[in-house]
Amino acid sequence: MSTQSIQTASDAPAGASRVPLATAGLLIGMLLSVLDQTVVAIALPDIAADLGGMDAIGWIVTSYVLASTTTGALYGRFSDRFGRRAVFVTAVAVFIAGSVLSGVAQSTPQLIAARTLQGLGAGALFVLPTIALSELYPQRLRGRVQGLTGGVFAVASVGGPLAGGAITDAAGWRWIFYINLPLGLLSIAMVAFALRLPRAGGGGRVDVAGSVLLVGATVSLLLVAE
Repeated sequence: MSTQSIQTASDAPAGASRVPLATAGLLIGMLLSVLDQTVVAIALPDIAADLGGMDAIGWIVTSYVLASTTTGALYGRFSDRFGRRAVFVTAVAVFIAGSVLSGVAQSTPQLIAARTLQGLGAGALFVLPTIALSELYPQRLRGRVQGLTGGVFAVASVGGPLAGGAITDAAGWRWIFYINLPLGLLSIAMVAFALRLPRAGGGGRVDVAGSVLLVGATVSLLLVAE
């Protein structure tokens, strides 16, 4: 096989996938992940007024960020073993479950626990789209795709507080979590239908112990700081 034909094969996108639809589903998942880092902050006064627990109110944001950050690397490894689509769909389902539980929480500890579950799902929703999009598109288009992901991050970072304030004023703070349900289901449907990528494989060990130690060390530092 010639060098030119090898280069052509490596530049071809994943032919079995419906690329535009898969891209949209992955980007919606990424949007949800980043949006929930910022959309909640503006609603914290209303949450504190409703649920109390002002001394622990910061953990509503911190628990989410901590859970999503420490599980991101694990999801990359899991997707190598079990497939990008299966792991992404599972993670969105966990994120949706955490969102619903956050919306129905009746106390600050319940909300913190639900936000932690939500963060466990969100850990995959930035990592896996980045990996999958690089596999869906040929090398010459990956710069444009990275621009799309950067745009999603920028929109969520800037628009999150605005959206959180508007939803809280119009419908109450619980709806900043309920709104994730239709968007998450849409992302699941698109990715389950359109994304077809071969498994990367790999039988290496998943460093769960390292992630647990990282969480423990980070939580300890946060408690000292608090």
